[in-house]
Amino acid sequence: MRTRKLGDTGIEVSEIGVGAMQFGAANWRGPETEECVAIIDEAIRLGATFIDTAPAYAGGRSEEILGLALEGRRDQVVLCTKFGVWPDTIDFSADRIEESVEASLRRLRTDYLDVLLVHSPPSDVMDGTSAPHYRVLQRLKDSGVIRAYGVSGRDDTAAEIRMIAETTGSQAIEMRFNALYQEPAAAFEQAAKSGVGLIIKVPLESGWLSGKYAATSVFDEARSRWSAEDIARRARLVEEFQALLPAGVSTAPAALSHILAQPEVSTVAPGTKSLAQLRENVAAADVVLPDDTLAALRALGSTHADNRLPW
Repeated sequence: MRTRKLGDTGIEVSEIGVGAMQFGAANWRGPETEECVAIIDEAIRLGATFIDTAPAYAGGRSEEILGLALEGRRDQVVLCTKFGVWPDTIDFSADRIEESVEASLRRLRTDYLDVLLVHSPPSDVMDGTSAPHYRVLQRLKDSGVIRAYGVSGRDDTAAEIRMIAETTGSQAIEMRFNALYQEPAAAFEQAAKSGVGLIIKVPLESGWLSGKYAATSVFDEARSRWSAEDIARRARLVEEFQALLPAGVSTAPAALSHILAQPEVSTVAPGTKSLAQLRENVAAADVVLPDDTLAALRALGSTHADNRLPW
C-alpha cells in the first residue's frame, strides 16, 4: 500500500484506510468484535493503516473495539477520531473538548491521537476567527496529546474547505467527495497550498458506487431518509458513471481510483464491514483509470454539480 503526506502534519497515511463507523453497530448490521479484530489484523498486514472512527460510532463501541484490536500495536496505525457528536448527545462546546478526548483515549487504550477532527459542526464552529475551539486544539497539539487537528465537513462544500483552511489553523479536513458529488474539488488546490491534508469520507456514495444498488433496490430503516426520487436519481447517476468506465473495470474500484487520481487527496476511508470488503478496497489502489476516463468523470461531476443527496 502506498502512502501519502497528510498535509504539513509530518504524518504519512495509507492511500486506502478503514472507515470504522459500522464497527459494532447493530443498526448498520456492522461487524462484531471478533470480525472487527480480524479486519484490523488484515488491514495492518495489507498496509491500510489509516483508521477513521468517532465517539458517536455505535455509541462508543467502534472506539472500544479498536482499542482492543490495536492493543500492543498502536504505533502501527494512524488513528483519527472526532469531537462534538458524543455517544449519547451532541455538544460542540469548546470547554468539553478535553473531556471528549480523554474519553476517546480510554476507549482506544492509547495516550495520544494522531488526528482529532471537529465532527461536522455548525458553520460558526468552522470559523476560526470567532470559535475558541482551535486554541484548545492547538494547546492539545502542543502538549502532544494530539498530533494534528481539523474539521470533518457538515455540508461538505468547497466553501467549507475554504473557511476551515483560511481561519482555523487546521492541518486536516475530512470531506465527502466522490464521482457523483464533486463540488468540493473546487477548493482542493487551496487546501493543498494551505498545507491541509484531505481525508475523503463517503467515497462510495453510501454504497451506490459499490455496484450493489439499483433503481429497484429496497432499503431498510437505516436508509429510510432516501425518498423514491432520491433512489431513482442516484440509480441514473450510477448508470452514467458505469457507462464511462473502461471494459473490465468494475464500479467500486473505479470510484476509489477516481478519488486517488486527485493529487491533493491524502487518504480515502471507505466504510469497512467485512474482510472481503477490505480486500476489495485495498485492491482499488492499484487500479489506474485512463486520462480520458478521468476527464469524462470530471465532466460528469460538472454536469451534476448540485448532486448533494442525503447520505
